[in-house]
Amino acid sequence: MANISNANTAAQIEKPGAHIEKPLFGHVALVTGGSRGIGKAIAIKLAQLGSAVSICGRDREALESVAGELKQFSSRVLKFQADVTKAAEISALVQATEEKLGPITVLINNAGIGNPGFGPIQEKSESDWDAVLDTNLKSVFLVSRAVAPLMIHRRNGDIINISSLAGKNTFIGGGLYCTSKWGLQGLSGCMAEDLRVHGIRVSVICPGSVATEFSGRGSKDPTIVLRADDVAHAVAMVILQGSQSFISEVHLRPVAKP
Repeated sequence: MANISNANTAAQIEKPGAHIEKPLFGHVALVTGGSRGIGKAIAIKLAQLGSAVSICGRDREALESVAGELKQFSSRVLKFQADVTKAAEISALVQATEEKLGPITVLINNAGIGNPGFGPIQEKSESDWDAVLDTNLKSVFLVSRAVAPLMIHRRNGDIINISSLAGKNTFIGGGLYCTSKWGLQGLSGCMAEDLRVHGIRVSVICPGSVATEFSGRGSKDPTIVLRADDVAHAVAMVILQGSQSFISEVHLRPVAKP
């Protein structure tokens, strides 16, 4: 699974003198939900490591703002307004990314929502269920389905799905949210088995509560919970591992127990 070495070799041939401190130089990363929170932190981290970065989201102004920040680290940035629960918009996103930045080597399935996923199931509506499951689970299927054939053709790629410790545990009022994340765990494991034979690594990262504007449960005291940068660090670790191996699952917890 020579993901990093192949891309770096090609990039250095194209641009002699590539910075050694930019280990993702020559890569192209697509980050869904990249306009805020964890997605924004991941996009910035990957740009700092030298990758070209494509971000998508539904908020045009937020995308503009993050794209401006990314350009401090990389001249190769694409912002694309898209709803990742809609296959046609995903197709346009993937096509634009490959045309403007090059072949996608890293896919970060990060887009997700909390509310209206919290509360007793008897108080939830069908539209609540659809909103949470479509955003947190269906979108990963749709985006991965669009990108995986391109990676299979090139026999190269990393797909990282951002899940949650709620995909490993249950809690009061977590029926819809936990369902979406438990489903994502199963999807990620099957994707890993399906795609590893094609040289593609699929990993899932499960953070606990993170101090972002994400509407969820529990404490958001930044001295207790995780930071978005902690998740971004884990993503970088997964991508930069040796090409002969892959980390299938990461559980990320704060040192201080809330």
